[in-house]
Amino acid sequence: MNGYSPYVSFTRQEWARLRDATPLTLSADDLLALRGINEYVSLDEVVDIYLPLSRLLNLYVEAAQGLHRVTDTFLGKPARPVPYIIGIAGSVAVGKSTFARILRALLARWPNHPTVDLITTDGFLYPNRVLEERGLMNRKGFPESYDLRRLMRFMAELKSGADEVRAPVYSHLVYDIVPEAETLVEHPDIVLVEGLNVLQTPDGALRRSIRTFVSDYFDFSIYVDAAEDDIEEWYVARFLTLRDTAFRDPRSYFRRYADLSTEEAVATAKRIWAEINEINLRENIGPTRDRAWLVLHKARDHAVTEVRLRKT
Repeated sequence: MNGYSPYVSFTRQEWARLRDATPLTLSADDLLALRGINEYVSLDEVVDIYLPLSRLLNLYVEAAQGLHRVTDTFLGKPARPVPYIIGIAGSVAVGKSTFARILRALLARWPNHPTVDLITTDGFLYPNRVLEERGLMNRKGFPESYDLRRLMRFMAELKSGADEVRAPVYSHLVYDIVPEAETLVEHPDIVLVEGLNVLQTPDGALRRSIRTFVSDYFDFSIYVDAAEDDIEEWYVARFLTLRDTAFRDPRSYFRRYADLSTEEAVATAKRIWAEINEINLRENIGPTRDRAWLVLHKARDHAVTEVRLRKT
């Protein structure tokens, strides 16, 4: 059918009006602490984009909690409470981590679900030694670089309402899993799961035995979108900032890039983008966009200009 779309599209102005009376609960200082490198998010952006979204999600969470109460009534006994899980996907450098942190802060300020956890799938990457053994270091962030079975076990335990669920920890400084370190998740009301490939479906001979997807455990999913050229520009800008900051730490995996000239750093960033991140975006991440319940499209200045919400 020509012109058919599973989404309802909103301009920024149309979406902003859906905020209704949702209060702004973040201050400028709060926002400053939540922003990532080279990611400017204004209070106006929070008001126009994040507040309507937090209102929508609050309504969805309330509905899900009501459904659980109906189930309890039907069964005649209280069921184990389970968290509402929201998946957040998008390219490297598109700003999804900052987006997730701000959304978490807003959702945690709603009175009926104060416990909101944020888990990134970086912790479920294979350790570097495993990636090196398998020749996958240059495929880090691609679907095959994740310990998918461990991630799926974590999601299953989380959605079953387990008393404690533990996630491994990843260090961007050393570019590897932190041995023995874990993030403890205990009875959250909401969990945000953020990562490159959280909407990916398993494929290939090595994954035929996996019959469920990470996204099967999501109650709602969001894809942060932008033009490829803009994302590359943001990636290069972030690389230059890291060259002058984190890369200078002697512990940094990328210490070798700290002394590059600006011209050399730009060329290096563009090469890494073209050889790794652009390929991953085109082959794996981008094709999952239309599996999301909500798509946020960002302009070159990082401001969201369009919101697409899946029809129910």
